Amino acid sequence: MAAAALLELDKLEVAYGGIHAVKGIDLIVRQGELVCLIGANGAGKTTTLKGITGLQPVSAGKVVYDGNDVTGNPAFQLVRKGLSMVPEGRGVFGALTIEENLAMGAYARRDRDGIRNDVERVFSLFPRLKERRRQTAGTLSGGEQQMLAIARAMMSRPRLLLLDEPSMGLAPLMVQKVFETILTIAKEGVTILLVEQNAKLALEVSDRGYVMESGEITLAGRAAELLHDPKVRAAYLGEAA
Repeated sequence: MAAAALLELDKLEVAYGGIHAVKGIDLIVRQGELVCLIGANGAGKTTTLKGITGLQPVSAGKVVYDGNDVTGNPAFQLVRKGLSMVPEGRGVFGALTIEENLAMGAYARRDRDGIRNDVERVFSLFPRLKERRRQTAGTLSGGEQQMLAIARAMMSRPRLLLLDEPSMGLAPLMVQKVFETILTIAKEGVTILLVEQNAKLALEVSDRGYVMESGEITLAGRAAELLHDPKVRAAYLGEAA
């Protein structure tokens, strides 16, 4: 039997500034899955995540999380319900130290011992952050900031983690490290929705995938099948159809 849907988008539409950016999409992420949403820049991927997390108003359709309609719920409420996002551009607090950024990720929690244990857990995932724990986030490299953004999200103990373009602007070695960590987090039982322009890498690590073009889902299926789909290879992997 298939696992229960943890996230379900039902005919979701998001518009802003006269632009109809997301045009009635259906999408499911089941408990324990790593699902990717791929597409070209401007396809509507980030806007979809903003619609899910209440950062952009939904104009039609529903966002269902853990069986409950959470359409339009503000982000701080969703974090308390176990849904966290790592935004495009990382969004770390540059004037705060690594430790202080991690504390911000745990702001909704009161279990001090658990928080302390989770700090050590994310430091084991990202040893570089442990070495620089008292360094201000603004002085870190792009890759280190991406690590910190993921670590900060993990401090809320998410059931569902949304990742928006985690490879953007990173050197190849750092991209590899970040994606290894994403796989580790997924294997630990965290459900993940990954938005990523690097289609090949996203499909290689995911269970299932959705392809988005001009605000619409045009293809969906097992990631391994999409990776070998001629249309996907031609459009996103730079290969002849």
